Amino acid sequence: MAIKVHTPWNKNRIIGQKKPLQISHIWGIRIRLELEGRTRDLALFNLGLDSKLRGCDLVKLKVSDVVCGRSVLRRTHVVQQKTGSPVQFEITPKCLIR
Repeated sequence: MAIKVHTPWNKNRIIGQKKPLQISHIWGIRIRLELEGRTRDLALFNLGLDSKLRGCDLVKLKVSDVVCGRSVLRRTHVVQQKTGSPVQFEITPKCLIR
């Protein structure tokens, strides 16, 4: 009869907070998204950097949350899903429209 030893899924893995992205990584991601024509993903990436929101809060954003008419708002606020607290942040002019 064989005894099966349970190994945790995170054995020998680094857990906890990850290192922040380096500037070279950020620009590499931006350039790749631009070259592939993925405008929506590029806008979400730039907005994520500006707002420091979690992914679940980013994908819930609507165009009307960041745009008024034909212009991008300078500031907006979002209620975070996890904490329920409102977060106000500035949007850089070239964040959404390139």
